[in-house]
Amino acid sequence: MGQEITHSHFKKSDFDCYRSKLDAELAWVEKWFAQRNKEESDGESNRCHQSELSIGFELEACLLDKKGEPANCNKVFLEHLEKTSIISQISLELAQFNIELNSLVITLNHKALSNLEQEFSRLWNICSEIAQEIGCTLVMVGTLPTLREEHLTLENMSPMTRYKALNEQVLRSRKGRAIELDIQGEETLKSIHHDVMLESVATSFQLHLQMPFSRSVRYYNAAIILSAPIVAVSANSPFLFGKALWCETRIPVFEQAVAVGGFDGAAFGPIKRVSFGSGYAQNSLLECFEENNEHYPILLPEIFDSNVDDLAHLGLHNGTVWRWNRPILASIQSASQKNDREYHVRLEHRVIPAGPTVVDSIANAALFYGAVTALANQYEIPEKQLSFVQAKENFYLSAKQGLKGKVTWLTGQNLPLKALILDYILPMAKDGLNQLGIARKDIDYYLGIIEQRTRSGQNGASWQRQYVDKNGKNMKNLTLAYQKNQNSGRPVHEWTY
Repeated sequence: MGQEITHSHFKKSDFDCYRSKLDAELAWVEKWFAQRNKEESDGESNRCHQSELSIGFELEACLLDKKGEPANCNKVFLEHLEKTSIISQISLELAQFNIELNSLVITLNHKALSNLEQEFSRLWNICSEIAQEIGCTLVMVGTLPTLREEHLTLENMSPMTRYKALNEQVLRSRKGRAIELDIQGEETLKSIHHDVMLESVATSFQLHLQMPFSRSVRYYNAAIILSAPIVAVSANSPFLFGKALWCETRIPVFEQAVAVGGFDGAAFGPIKRVSFGSGYAQNSLLECFEENNEHYPILLPEIFDSNVDDLAHLGLHNGTVWRWNRPILASIQSASQKNDREYHVRLEHRVIPAGPTVVDSIANAALFYGAVTALANQYEIPEKQLSFVQAKENFYLSAKQGLKGKVTWLTGQNLPLKALILDYILPMAKDGLNQLGIARKDIDYYLGIIEQRTRSGQNGASWQRQYVDKNGKNMKNLTLAYQKNQNSGRPVHEWTY
């Protein structure tokens, strides 16, 4: 969402021109995939050694006032941040009470997880200090408990042309039809909105993983399968507008907040821009880029002065299709040839909510990176053991029920999620992290946090619910107590009420 544009109003000629450029870039991408596939089949490609793989994250956070209410001050926050070394890593999110933190690229070596935590802590600490300077505080949580519908107005939208254009184009695609929020959880929430500000409700911890090209299909499909246990163990979004809903309410909120479908008659049909996807990748991740081009109308036809291989138009279009697991084709400057680029495929895993703490976030990352590596490299192909339909059903059940749910696993068994994580996912993650060469001390530390969280049943969502059960449904008190525990740095399974 962070790429800025210069126009918010577009003509038909803009869409036609953009389509032409998008088609040209997709043709270039098709040739790149064909060349890489040929290199792989000829045994010529060994460019992506394990030591060259990398990881990183994006974190969306909320700015609060001293009362725990949303504070519309991200522009002032960014101005104060200009004097720091991390200004290029922070951007404005959709609402004026949201910011996004972007990590540096972390090489996947034995220190990768501890380096990832150091990077997270560095960014978080500087941002927290700046927030205090302007009379605010920071919190990372999937859905902010004190958020109310009156906070979600266009007056509170961040002053970026991209967001103004996105709002206009989403409403145009919906032919003026209001966005209807309808979530059935412990309680029921129904609400009508006339802009995209509802999207700012959902704040995430998005993980990036540069994948070996030869295994990219397997990694992508493995991430889809693992989305259910990952969202269950990391759930941190049980309340919205004072209602107790799903354990990870962020999932249905985001899907309904940008409720735009495919072309023409399919605009309100089953094809959605925010979704679990339409199926596993079969032969190549190129299928995802082709699907984006064929099934999703252009939302933001900003014309860039760029070369075809910059992939500027394809990148912007890809950024407006929000699969919970999103493939990305990215490039870096070649170290060996000054005017050449090296391209790679990257996975963006979007199912994890923000919070509860820095160390909980890194533990979530350890679980995902380890498990996806092991599952993608196992001898038996997992997507042949579990249908996409079942993986999708598992995901939504897990988002709704959290660690108390049951899902169908590769074995064909219907397993409680606690048992699945303890008996299958954690050993798998340990194996995968060992394959990646992660330090044994770090493996034991971060996966130990996941184990204790799972055994206790206390993730961010269950802590919030138990706090309300013990202290009453006061969202301000809940938020301040949550923030106090977050600032302690203790992992969520150790939090008290």
